[in-house]
Amino acid sequence: MPSGARPRRTDADVTERDARWAWGLLPQAGGLGLQTLLAGFGSALAAWQASPQQIRDAGIGPALAGRMQRFPWRAALRAEQARVAAADVRVLVWGDPDYPAPLQQVGSAPPVIYVRGTLEVEDARAVAVVGSRRATAYGEAVAGDLARELAQRGLTIVSGLARGIDAAAHRGALDAGGRTLAVLGSGLDQIYPPEHRGLAEAVGRAGALLSEFPLGTPPLRLHFPQRNRIISGLSLGVVVVEAGLGSGALITADHALEQGREVFAVPGRVHARYSEGCNRLIKAGAKLVESWEDVVSELVPALKPPRRRARRAPPSLTPDEQRVYEALAAGPLHIDAIIVATGLGGGRVASILVELEMRGVVRAVKGKVFEQADGN
Repeated sequence: MPSGARPRRTDADVTERDARWAWGLLPQAGGLGLQTLLAGFGSALAAWQASPQQIRDAGIGPALAGRMQRFPWRAALRAEQARVAAADVRVLVWGDPDYPAPLQQVGSAPPVIYVRGTLEVEDARAVAVVGSRRATAYGEAVAGDLARELAQRGLTIVSGLARGIDAAAHRGALDAGGRTLAVLGSGLDQIYPPEHRGLAEAVGRAGALLSEFPLGTPPLRLHFPQRNRIISGLSLGVVVVEAGLGSGALITADHALEQGREVFAVPGRVHARYSEGCNRLIKAGAKLVESWEDVVSELVPALKPPRRRARRAPPSLTPDEQRVYEALAAGPLHIDAIIVATGLGGGRVASILVELEMRGVVRAVKGKVFEQADGN
């Protein structure tokens, strides 16, 4: 090696966490793709080292498999690590202990989250307040008052930093001295809309700004519907205030229903276009909201503090069963998150969960979300 030359970096220098972070840098790859690779290869690092045919055999479509093969993931990872080191940003990778637990229960949770600010345990008690960017003065007042009242009662307010209802919700939480989280459709260094830079700074001090997009990512239109699943995934429920039939807030409500979250809506004038979405949600079964009490009364069971009692694992568990059981120590998890946390294949985790559920060691909470059973 020539004098002064730097040694070539190899995969031996890359951790499994690095490999998962790199997957988050591949455009339009997503959490579901990472789950597929983890189920097929056992680790993201092994997936990056696989051949194109092996990647396709694991269940990745040919287009994504081709982009994965062409993607200079090591160079992209090093460049992103350097950008993050120079910014006031923290990175959470799927499987990290600080990755938000409510979001980790969601099958489509992003593999990487960039955070500016702080995430706290109490943020698990969160409510999203969303709505139209072209809100009326009345709608903004309702959103602000509702967020203020909920924040005063210890709930974290989640929204998207957009104009209109989102901004009013953040400001209501800030007025109450409460916590608020803003999920962006761009990199954390690309605040949009630009006139909300001051609001973004205030949110970062009172809570956190979050994004799944790497630093430098512009606020592209397609990013905003995509980020809405994170807004709902971080929350116990979603309150929609003023939304037309084509509003992105309705996309957030759809994500909430898919994720098993509660959906609330503030009613509006019958013939007003800005109320059509909310009124239709109510007709479909969403909880009608007139005040903060309507939200809290519906969420009372979910607002109970999580049980902290340590449970002793049954002595008869195999090593793999022990890994699955211990992954549930912090609380309920979606099966996809259990796969990530344990590093076991999808089929193996599924069969272990069936066995442990039959033995009364774990139980299904809802859908594919599991928790440790009482009495262990």
